[in-house]
Amino acid sequence: MARMTDAIPTIRLKNAWRSSHPWIFQKLVEKPEQRPKPGSIVDVVGIDGEWIGRGFYNGHSRIAIRILETDPGSAVDAAWFARKIAAAVSLRRDVLKLDEVSNAWRVVHAEGDGLSGLVVDRYADLIVVEFFSAGMFRHREWIYDALKQQFPGARFYSFAEEHVQKQESFDFRGTEPPAPSIISEYGVKFRADPAGAHKTGFFADQRENREWLSHQVAGKRVLDLCCNTGGFAVYAKVRGADEVVGVDIDEDVISIAKGNAKLNDVRLKFVQADIFPWLRDAGNAKDLYDVVILDPAKMTRDREQVIPALKKYLDMNKLALGVVKPGGLFATFSCTGLVSEEQFLDMLRRAAYYANRTIQILKVSGAGADHPFMAHVQESRYLKAVFCRVLD
Repeated sequence: MARMTDAIPTIRLKNAWRSSHPWIFQKLVEKPEQRPKPGSIVDVVGIDGEWIGRGFYNGHSRIAIRILETDPGSAVDAAWFARKIAAAVSLRRDVLKLDEVSNAWRVVHAEGDGLSGLVVDRYADLIVVEFFSAGMFRHREWIYDALKQQFPGARFYSFAEEHVQKQESFDFRGTEPPAPSIISEYGVKFRADPAGAHKTGFFADQRENREWLSHQVAGKRVLDLCCNTGGFAVYAKVRGADEVVGVDIDEDVISIAKGNAKLNDVRLKFVQADIFPWLRDAGNAKDLYDVVILDPAKMTRDREQVIPALKKYLDMNKLALGVVKPGGLFATFSCTGLVSEEQFLDMLRRAAYYANRTIQILKVSGAGADHPFMAHVQESRYLKAVFCRVLD
């Protein structure tokens, strides 16, 4: 019987490797004489020649190796992808039972599902595939086949962000933009348009946070800052908030947000504005709200920019706290993976101090359970959600 490793190149490491993390960086890897193409499947051996794992190799990327398999008897082939994707779908359907509450959920969360470099979202009959690595892009037909087995008759849309294509050295213009999908979540409807205003068309990661907060808003005055396509705002109005205002700087997302309000047959006010001057004006006018939500976009992907990002979080949280009524609720979020929960909570402590408010933290959470992360790969954990009462 031919050995499984006969057909695939072997890559050797320069230093001892004692980690279970799937990423191995370029500086630890010996440059092979014959360079496999970016995203090729390789075997990885240590300095002593012992077999470490099997995965994607990319000589152009900072992450030179992404380990996918640590069982020497298991080939990484079409059947492997079919098994991995079936397991990811089973977690969402059979364990988390997400179909009971929504037809929009994350199907594959990269390292959290053992598929480094791949993210897949489902919006009703539309499957959105995002490539973060040359390896996943190179083997996309296996991925599509595995997804078709799980979602017969689904429509597909695929893309990769430009900065990823540069880092990983592959070219992909994306597939034809699909028609948007109408999805439903805890009885609230949204139009998900992955080819439109936001890369995936909708943030399924906030589903449980939207639902929890929406049960605190009946009869209240609600402000949704950086409202994007209106997730929190629309939920609030559907759940009986008295008045809801959504603010975002992006004209395109505001028009989708208005459409989402219409879909649910609710009336609320959306304002296109930069939240900084808008909040200063509201604070000066003592225009206060019972519930304030602050959910800004990712601040940085660059480690060098974490301190400026925290400064910006501090400024916006301080201003947002200034428009919460005493005894009101404040929900604040960060989806910047490089900012830790500890750093985010410390920023919030300082923001409260500068705003001269006392905050009582009720609940700290993150993304929904369809965005799992492995204990040994914390990189898949990115969303921080903090729900507080502003006591004075």
